[in-house]
Amino acid sequence: MMRAGLLWLAFALAAGAADQATIDKGQKEEQRTCLPCHSLRIVHSNRLIRAGWNKELDKMAGWGAKYTDRDAILEYLVATYGDDKPVTPPEMSADGRPRQ
Repeated sequence: MMRAGLLWLAFALAAGAADQATIDKGQKEEQRTCLPCHSLRIVHSNRLIRAGWNKELDKMAGWGAKYTDRDAILEYLVATYGDDKPVTPPEMSADGRPRQ
């Protein structure tokens, strides 16, 4: 019985993971949709669970963002900037100068 539960869990986790083509499509959607209004640094500094990214996409749509593939951008954000992903250091130092 325990083995069946572990197999089901492994299947559920694998089924929830987006394929690379969807992630690539989501990254292109991010470029097209997000960059007209702000830099991607604000997006990439976040680490949210799926529900958090979903809420952010709803908020941005309310402010006028037009998605051509909302599902792909959601999968990309979760896969790349989910709450389990490390935060990359900023390209600028705290005083605004480029890092050496």
